[in-house]
Amino acid sequence: MKLDDATARVLSGTKVATEIREGLRPRVETFCRAAGRAPMLGLLLVGADPGSQIYVRNKIKASEGLGMATDLRRLPETASFDDVLDIVRSFNASAAHDGILVQSPLPVGLGAEAEQKIFDAIDPDKDVDGFHPVNVGRLVQKRPALTPCTPLGIIELLDRAQIEISGKRAVVIGRSDIVGKPIAMLLLHRNATVTVCHSKTVALARVASTADILVVAVGVPAFVTRAFVKPGATVIDVGTNPLTDRDRVEMIFGEGTMKMAAFEKRGTVLSGDVHPEVGSVAGALTPVPGGVGPLTIAMLLSNTVRAAEDRLSSDRRT
Repeated sequence: MKLDDATARVLSGTKVATEIREGLRPRVETFCRAAGRAPMLGLLLVGADPGSQIYVRNKIKASEGLGMATDLRRLPETASFDDVLDIVRSFNASAAHDGILVQSPLPVGLGAEAEQKIFDAIDPDKDVDGFHPVNVGRLVQKRPALTPCTPLGIIELLDRAQIEISGKRAVVIGRSDIVGKPIAMLLLHRNATVTVCHSKTVALARVASTADILVVAVGVPAFVTRAFVKPGATVIDVGTNPLTDRDRVEMIFGEGTMKMAAFEKRGTVLSGDVHPEVGSVAGALTPVPGGVGPLTIAMLLSNTVRAAEDRLSSDRRT
């Protein structure tokens, strides 16, 4: 089947992200009046990875478009671990910085454990990515915490699309600390019955096909086919995989589709982790692009505003 022939309800992350940002605007204005400054996000970019530079630029644009302040610090590829740590510590100590984001991935020259050590060094109350072990522990215990942005955005999308979570069977394919594990926790806290699948799961397609809500985050183009999906299920596709091979694009999307036309024009196109044929089986499906991606930045802004509000409340109590 062609992507263009899909019949599933499209869950637009772009639309929901716009709603989230507009909902944050009065909170930003209120904070500015109360604090005499804008909420500020400190960002650290190490190296010159093209993808990271685009992500950081988009985060800054979205933040400043909401009336928030940003502070971007750059370090060269040759920076030492201590150079990175010094900037994180300066953000931690600053009274003006409410959120801290260290753009991933860090250069391999910093060492295999550098990223985790740097995330561990961030003040948990400013950890707007939600990666610090303190925030992970709070999430597991269902206590107030800054939560990873992509999973948080998925829950917002389900809620705003009025898709019931409580009592439903949810299957998560992927067990990463960034998406798989935290979305499993969030779904569990909303009374879903949750199964987490991975590369060692036996009969993966059969397990996935029991899901009312299927979340796919494996980083493999078109991995999930029709056989993985229960008719009428809600499918959340977290994958954003660039394709540059024409035969691969044609095999996944087919001739005469909008995706194929886009590839012919640009020489590259994005594929999710979910095959387009799923659109004829699922009840609802997130597109790629325009699905989960915009929600991640929207929830980063939400976490930053929340961190700023919490710090202001704490300052007033002391």
